[in-house]
Formats: sequence, C-alpha cells, structure tokens
Amino acid sequence: MGCQLSIIVISYNTREMTLECLRSIFEETHNVNYEVVLFDNASTDESYEAIEKEFSTTIKLINSPINIGFAAGNNEAIKEASGDYILLLNPDTIVFGGAIDKLYSFACSQVGYGIYGGRTYDGDGVLEPTSCWKKPSLWSLFCVSVGMTSLFNKNIFFDPESYGGWERDTVRNVDIVTGCFLLIHSRIWEQLGGFSTDFFMYAEEADLCLRASAVGVQPVVTPKASIVHYGGASEKVVADKMVRMLGAKVTLIRKHWNHPITIKIGERLYIFGAFIRAWHPLGLFSPTEKTLSWRKIWRRRLEWVKAV
Repeated sequence: MGCQLSIIVISYNTREMTLECLRSIFEETHNVNYEVVLFDNASTDESYEAIEKEFSTTIKLINSPINIGFAAGNNEAIKEASGDYILLLNPDTIVFGGAIDKLYSFACSQVGYGIYGGRTYDGDGVLEPTSCWKKPSLWSLFCVSVGMTSLFNKNIFFDPESYGGWERDTVRNVDIVTGCFLLIHSRIWEQLGGFSTDFFMYAEEADLCLRASAVGVQPVVTPKASIVHYGGASEKVVADKMVRMLGAKVTLIRKHWNHPITIKIGERLYIFGAFIRAWHPLGLFSPTEKTLSWRKIWRRRLEWVKAV
C-alpha cells in the first residue's frame, strides 16, 4: 500500500514542543499509513540536532540553512511528500484521542470537500475559536477596530469572524481552516500551487482556503478530531508577532477584496484599531504592558501597512 498521508511539521526554535508533538503523532496514529516530513527553519536552539537524535530513522528531516518562513517552508517540505493527503500540523501541538486517524477517516468519508479541519484547544483545555473562521469583511474589521468584538465576544453580529458562539461541535462548512491542523488532498494542494509566498507567516492558510473556495473546493470541519495547540510558541515578542500578523492581514485583504476603495478603508481600519489600542485615554498616564506593546506596534505601522 502506498503512503496515504504525509504529515508536515515546520519547526523554528520550539525544540521541546516539537519533540512532544512528534511523540504524540506516533503514539496516537495507528489506522492510516503515514509519513512525517519535518522542515526545520534554521532553528538556533538545537532543535534539528535533538529531532535528528530521536527521530532520524522514522521521519524525513530537512535542515534549512535560513529561515524561509512558514509558507515557503511548507512548500519545500511537501516537495518531499508522497501521501494522497497532506496534513499540516504545527510543532506546538499535541495529538490526542486518535485525532489524525479521525480527521483522515472523516476526509475519506466526505470526498466532496478537499480541505478539512477539527477542533483545537489551548494548553488549559479551553476551546479555541481560531480553529476556523469567516473571511474578513469591512463590518468585521470595524467591529475589531473599535473594540466591539472584544465587548461582545461570541456574538454573531459583532464577532462574525468567529461564527458567534458556535462551539465547533457539529460538522460545518467554513471559510477558513487553521493552518495548525489542516488536511488537504495532495491533488488540490498542487492545483492551488501550495501556499503563496506573499505570506511569510500568518494568513497563508486563509489565502489558501479562499483561493480553494474560488475554484469550488469547500473547507469543512468536524468535531470528532481535536488537538491541543499552545500557539505562538515560535514568536516570543508580542510586538514582533503582531507586526507580522497585521502585515499578513493587510496582504490578505489586498489579494481577496475586489474594490480599491474597500481595500483602502480596510487598511485604515487596521491602522485605526492599532491607534486606539496604543493611545486610548485610560492608558495615557498609567499604560499597561499591553498598551506599551501596542505603542511599539503603532510606531512600526509603516512596516505592516507598507504602501498605504
């Protein structure tokens, strides 16, 4: 039997988490013929050496001399994959309850789709709304920018991107599946050309899912497959992470919104949201650490807004 599933892990300075992730794959996955391809993005914490020592005979291991980013790293790793399906799995995740077996089985029973996801929980066992989300709109950006999404969290009207209070407890078509636990048929990956390298890190899976929907491939999630996702482990500095994330979000709307005026408004909503968080009146005289981080993000706005 040929390889049914290629599991792709991109690691960057997450040595211990990556080792735990790999161990959980082998401990929890038994009902599918699979391979693991790990691409190390020039880690400086001896990740590659530790992974090679423990897993050199059981995985395909690639050591990149430079950090080429999450999107390009996946593209390179998948060139070495031979599975009919490809599972993108973050290194800061833990597989439990046979999650990979269950997600693969669900995909095989629902071949009318092409991109599949499950449920993700944080390290405290709390369900993450970011396991899937709706594509951004002017209304959703406005709600985020002025703080309505935070005030009315899980409200379908003011928090539309998170699908309101839906607990991810039913099978449902969605716009975007998180890239930390995303299963896709290799034929569709090739059809879409993989991840766009317009994205270094963040929003590449949103772009992939939206491009898939444009050619008739519908993403779907199932509650049967769940993992733990610690999140943000490879980026420790909050300001650096948000600058990269906001840059990716701006790139996403530029690629997928059609009208130039709508795009300009969206860009300025991101700018306004950063300004409000950096300079809101309550934080002017005794700013919190979070407020100070947002001031760093605001001062670096030209990095993520670029040509605005």
